[in-house]
Amino acid sequence: LTSSAERTLRLVELLLSEPDGLTPQEILAVLGTSRSSLFNLLRRLKTLGYIDQNERRGRYHSGPRLQAWRSAPTDSMQTLLSAFYQEASRQSWAETLLLCVPAPEGILILGQVESSQAVRSVYTIGEVSNALNAVGSVLQSTPGSDVKANGYALTQPPQLFELALPICPDGNLPQAALLFSAPAYRWTQESLVQACLPELRAMAARLSYRMGATQYTPYHSALKTELDPESRLGPEELRDFLEGPWTARLACIRPDGKPHVIPVWQSWDGVHFTVIAWQGSQWAEYLLQNPSVSLTIDEPWPPLRRVAARGTAFPLTEHASLAKIDALVQRFAHRYLGASANTLKAENVLRVFQIEPDYLRGWQGLPGSVSLPGQQSR
Repeated sequence: LTSSAERTLRLVELLLSEPDGLTPQEILAVLGTSRSSLFNLLRRLKTLGYIDQNERRGRYHSGPRLQAWRSAPTDSMQTLLSAFYQEASRQSWAETLLLCVPAPEGILILGQVESSQAVRSVYTIGEVSNALNAVGSVLQSTPGSDVKANGYALTQPPQLFELALPICPDGNLPQAALLFSAPAYRWTQESLVQACLPELRAMAARLSYRMGATQYTPYHSALKTELDPESRLGPEELRDFLEGPWTARLACIRPDGKPHVIPVWQSWDGVHFTVIAWQGSQWAEYLLQNPSVSLTIDEPWPPLRRVAARGTAFPLTEHASLAKIDALVQRFAHRYLGASANTLKAENVLRVFQIEPDYLRGWQGLPGSVSLPGQQSR
């Protein structure tokens, strides 16, 4: 699905950059796909009005719908689409999630991760719809009072719930939207908002940050003008942060006494961190010789949460079954890789370590902006 969407976007970029159009042979030379796949794609986009031909076997050029994309930075669209698939593949509710952007004649469905359930919502990527009312509500620069106050729109078309949240590259003006869609019989409005809204809001915020936002305050440009001062993360806040797809940096000591730092995937169970050393990792031997380690985990955008830990590492691989290691690998891979989870197996693992911290602290906000009474040294 991701490669198909990438080919479509690459074709869009080609046609927008060539006002005189391109022949199928010229397009094939760039896309590197099969002739049958290319002509299926061209026919579909022509039917939808995104591309056109002046004559029956003439050159392909951008159609009326694609002309509207000229003002949109295609690199940003590709970045957003890639980020969406990475984020959406990790969702925990097993329902359909869409990435939508405004189009001249409605709402363009740019990306989709379908639910795995037998009864599910299914849309067509590349289709322009006038029926996505929740998306239309959040994409307005001046939305209704409820949407402005809540930061989302929830509608109930026949037999569905649709929950939309804005994606704002500047932090406040929506340029795209996330749409959560599910059969109504599986949810009530209250259960949907309670179970899904916090994660969806965090996802929309992360996508906005990845597009350049320094804060996520939809429709409220004057709400915040600077980062919050530094504050300590409480136990629940720390746990919520560590459950995200954040890579840790593990520091250990080499046999020659020099420090060694390596990025690792991490999992926190409330008592211990679990990390994996893949085949070929030298640092696993370093930990067997000297188990003293430190970990740092941080996010690169507001609210700038970060965690520091120091402790002792214990190898677990010899005491764990292959099935348990494989389950751990799949859990890690799905968390960090999403749709690419099946590419890693237990055979890729050299060792599994459990780290018991004797020091664990978390902060958020602008570093050094406030002095906390009685705060311990980091």
